[in-house]
Amino acid sequence: MKRFVMILAGIIVAVVLMGTSVLTGVVIGSSGLVAPFWGSGTTGEPTEFRVFWQAWNLVQQNFIDQDALDPETLTYGAIRGMVGALGDSGHTAFLTPEEREQQQTNLSGRFTGIGATVGVRDNLPVIVAPIDGYPAEAAGVRPGDIIMRVDGEDVTTLPLNDVVAKIRGPEGTEVVLSLMRPEENRTLEISIVRSEINVPAATWAMIPESSVALVRLSQFSANAGPSIVAAVEEAKTAGAESLIVDVRNNPGGLLTQAVAVTSQFLVEGNVLLEEDAQGNRISYAVEPGGVATDLPLVVLINGGSASSAEILAGAIQDYDRGTLVGETTFGTGTVLQPYMLADGSALLLGTKQWLTPEGRLIRKQGIEPDNVVDVPLETPLLIPAELAQMGVEELWSSGDRQLLTALELLGVEIPAGVDLAEAAPEVSPEPTGEPTE
Repeated sequence: MKRFVMILAGIIVAVVLMGTSVLTGVVIGSSGLVAPFWGSGTTGEPTEFRVFWQAWNLVQQNFIDQDALDPETLTYGAIRGMVGALGDSGHTAFLTPEEREQQQTNLSGRFTGIGATVGVRDNLPVIVAPIDGYPAEAAGVRPGDIIMRVDGEDVTTLPLNDVVAKIRGPEGTEVVLSLMRPEENRTLEISIVRSEINVPAATWAMIPESSVALVRLSQFSANAGPSIVAAVEEAKTAGAESLIVDVRNNPGGLLTQAVAVTSQFLVEGNVLLEEDAQGNRISYAVEPGGVATDLPLVVLINGGSASSAEILAGAIQDYDRGTLVGETTFGTGTVLQPYMLADGSALLLGTKQWLTPEGRLIRKQGIEPDNVVDVPLETPLLIPAELAQMGVEELWSSGDRQLLTALELLGVEIPAGVDLAEAAPEVSPEPTGEPTE
């Protein structure tokens, strides 16, 4: 697996929701959309809105492409601009009805599709990896395949979310992918029958010729707690005596799962503190019964580790439970309150902020590692599925210096001739983003 470049959209897709209740938000107009040519000076309307309505009316009257004057599109654009001006980059967000539905699906960890991770390379949609045991793998889809068309429609210029939406569909239905396979210099069409996909939040593998297990947590979806418990228990049964927990490029997820996952590594105390605008704080206590409270631990983090991943890293660091290796995390520590709007869209508004158990601010600060190990953006980051197929020599020549440093800290012997300070080898650019089909 290559190193995914963290983009704000990736963070927005996996925002952290507080509970399941949704409050009714502000309704813009009786239909939920702003109609063109409304006047200014409405009762209760800020005087600054006069400039907005002036600009709106000028656009409606004078813009050359009248077909582009879609009220919904313009309204959504205005809301996005307002949200962006708040400065809570990567967290507070506006979601269209379609984006909100996809967000909820992603957080559930269950959906219907072909079973493949999709990203972008050289501005083209590409298969990052088919998921073991699902239709894409069975149909012969390979990592690196470029997605040219979906059911005959060219998708090479579409945003990644739109490509994902076209590939997904009802269970039992067929989708035809036209793929370019660069290493064979040929195009092929593959028909795939969609099925329900249940993506485990956690995967694991033993480090070759060691008693160390790598546990990778891809997001804090609804099944993260049970998934991390199962992974750790299986690793212990396989002989794991110490753990590397990898939350690099993990964009976060559900707060409840952040508490559940972090509690597996702590005996007591708090997972995090939550602070409102008045400075009032409440604490989230460690849940009892953790399955890995006494195993030596290293946590891998980078600039793509966000929200719930930062909660985990901050708590581990505050209690000196393990060592953080990698790069400073993203810094998204606000609690998002979802407000439903009239047309099914949603405003995810940061109303509170998170602190580590010792009261350190996460928002705009991030969590700094104990051992700073920078790697180039294009460096391949090993995942358990790849690690399980590797021998010792291939592992130590992989270039994933963050993982190799973690092994050194856990006492794994470094083979002769290996220098962890050396730069990672040159590799092809990595697909950006990590949506799953």
